[in-house]
Amino acid sequence: MVSTGLVILSLLTGYGVYFNIYNKINQEQIDFDEWGDRPTRIDGVMNIMIIGSDVRSGANSEYGDAEGERPDVLAVAHISPEKKSATLVNIPRDSIVDLPQCEAKDDKPGQQAHTAMIGEAMNNGGVECLWKTVEDLTDVHIDHFVSLDFTGFKEMVDAVGGVTMCIPEPIQDKNAGHLDLEAGEQKLNGEEALGYVRSRKGQGDGSDLSRISRQQDFMGAMLKTVMSGDVLSSPTTLNSFLGSVADSLTTDDGLTVSTMGDIGVAMREVDLDDVEFITVPNGPHPADANRVAWSEPKASQLWQQVAADEIGGGSEDDGGGSGGGKEEEKVDPSGVSVEVLNGTSIPGLANEVSTGLTTRGFQPAGTGNPTGQVPPETTVYYGPGQKAAAEAVAKTFTNGTTEENSALGDTVQVIVSQDWDGFKASGGGSSGGGGGGGADIDSKSASDAKVACD
Repeated sequence: MVSTGLVILSLLTGYGVYFNIYNKINQEQIDFDEWGDRPTRIDGVMNIMIIGSDVRSGANSEYGDAEGERPDVLAVAHISPEKKSATLVNIPRDSIVDLPQCEAKDDKPGQQAHTAMIGEAMNNGGVECLWKTVEDLTDVHIDHFVSLDFTGFKEMVDAVGGVTMCIPEPIQDKNAGHLDLEAGEQKLNGEEALGYVRSRKGQGDGSDLSRISRQQDFMGAMLKTVMSGDVLSSPTTLNSFLGSVADSLTTDDGLTVSTMGDIGVAMREVDLDDVEFITVPNGPHPADANRVAWSEPKASQLWQQVAADEIGGGSEDDGGGSGGGKEEEKVDPSGVSVEVLNGTSIPGLANEVSTGLTTRGFQPAGTGNPTGQVPPETTVYYGPGQKAAAEAVAKTFTNGTTEENSALGDTVQVIVSQDWDGFKASGGGSSGGGGGGGADIDSKSASDAKVACD
């Protein structure tokens, strides 16, 4: 749902449909008077809070009877015209954070300052309270918000004729609209796409973090579809696409047609390679492993980069501990099988590392203990032609190296040694590593979306 918010705004300009579509959009007034000092805004830069709403009223009632409204998806979209880039930072819905005091508004009761999951802010105080919460937590000036509900998302996918995805394994999840997908390349219709991006229990480890990683893949595929020549060159398809979401879209009343035009102009200069998806660095919450705590100092360093417009635009990634520098070849984790061997005396560490790699999209190929000598450094061994795959695995570690082993086949093998220091804080997985240094954040490009199976 996140990237499509950007696409909608960019397409609303330049096609003679401004006012027709704009007049159908729901708008909400945001009162900043009681907020006090807000984060500094950088001229020319746009930060948009994008919400995938889980509201179950009206046309959305078929998706359950949960009370209230919370962000099923929450992200900050950072658009930098100077860098010709867009960065979307996902905020896990399971994040336990400090929530500010918010006054009652309309049918919302308000809240006292307390610590809870971030979505409570929206349920207690509406979008205005969630907006204040995000600014307080990140020190990033949010300029506008865009919210899309389940029905709008579903109809939007149908309006472009579906979105092609590679589904690596069969999916069955009765909690996500009775989702039932076979493995392989297929075009998802609106109902299937909604189930796919919402599904938790039927895929991966069932966590919100692994779901975010899949959502980012779908967002990239959606962007490829929407920005393709067929969609943009067909007035009928374009109007159907925009009209399908207008009634399900809510923005702040400051997001005028003129502002949408500015965003549209900026987004047309952004290539798919320059649209990046990042998840706030995180790890299991100390009080509840099923909840998320932001990893410090890396989370603060990331938000500082966003606030200062120092993120995006093809910034260099030195590859961390991969031993191979910046990757020359892009690797799809879903095509990499990884065996993990525990070379330490820590019980269960191989399973822990294997699970961490799985949440990052890699395919598990078993765990165990190594025979023979254990290397002094955590090492990813690879067979002929698998160097890039090994480097992609090692890149997820805080420390580690790679080494060729001609006896191995297509499966890469990790031997975790005594120097193990956890995973880098990155999108789609938990962090076990320490802080220090730069933000060191991994990201996904929209152009990397896996739309075809090999």
